[in-house]
Amino acid sequence: MMKPRSAIGRSAGRWTALLAATAIAGVASLSAAEADEAQAKAIFKAMSDYVSGQQAISFKFDSNLDVVTTEGQKIGLASSGAVTINRPDKIHATRTGGFADVEFAFDGKTVTLLGKHANAYAKVNATGTIDQLVDELRDKYHRPLPAADLLMSHPYDQLMPDVVDAKDLGSGVIHGTECDHLAFRTKDFDWQIWVAQGSHPYPCRYVITSSKVNGSPEYRIDVTDWKTGADVASDTFSPAIPANAKQLNPAELPDFDELGGIYKTKVEN
Repeated sequence: MMKPRSAIGRSAGRWTALLAATAIAGVASLSAAEADEAQAKAIFKAMSDYVSGQQAISFKFDSNLDVVTTEGQKIGLASSGAVTINRPDKIHATRTGGFADVEFAFDGKTVTLLGKHANAYAKVNATGTIDQLVDELRDKYHRPLPAADLLMSHPYDQLMPDVVDAKDLGSGVIHGTECDHLAFRTKDFDWQIWVAQGSHPYPCRYVITSSKVNGSPEYRIDVTDWKTGADVASDTFSPAIPANAKQLNPAELPDFDELGGIYKTKVEN
C-alpha cells in the first residue's frame, strides 16, 4: 500500500510541476519571439530586395512631421508630393505643404533645388548615385529627401544594423491595401513599416518615432500610386525654372523645409 505524501512532499510536487510548466512556457515564448523577429526581418528584406530591383519607380506621398514646441505642445505639419526615380543616378521630387512648395531634381550631373514660394533656386554640380546624393543632401545641405531611407539601393542594409528588436505585428490595411505591419527598435528611435502583401511588396506607410525626444515626435509618410517599370511616366529630371527666379546658394533658400518661421521660433527658442 502506498503511503500518503506529507504536506511538504505535496507542496514540493506542486512547485516542481509549476517550475516545469514555467520552463516549458519560457522556451515556447522564446521560440515564438525568435520566430517573430526572424519573420519581421524576412518580410522587410523581401521589400528591400523588391524596391532595390526596380530601376524606374514613381509614387505619391502624404507626410506628417511632429514638432514639439517649447511649451510642450505637439503639432503636426502635413505635406504632400511625388517622387520619380530612375536608378542609379536620377531622381525628381516635389513637396507642397503649409510653408513650402518645392521641387528637387538630380539628373546625374546637376542637383537643382527650386523654392516656388520664394521664386528662388539653387544648382550644384554633383555626380554619383542616388545613395551618395541622399547622404550629401542630408549631411552637407540639410535638405533631407522624403522617405530617403527607403529610396536607397538597399534599405535593409541601411536600416537593419542598428535594430535591437523586431516584431511582426500581423496584417493592417493602408489606403485599401492589405499590408504586413512590422515594428523595429534602435537605441535612439523606433520605426514601423507597413509592407504591401503579394508580389509587389512596396512600402505603404513608414513611421519614425523619436523615443529619446520629449513628447516622442513622429515623422509619418504614406505612399500611394506606386508604379514601376514601363508604368512610370517619362521625366526630364530637371525642374522648369521661372525666368525671373533668383539664383541662390542651397543654404540660402528660404522656406525649403516643412517648418515655417513661427514653428522654428517656438521649437528652437
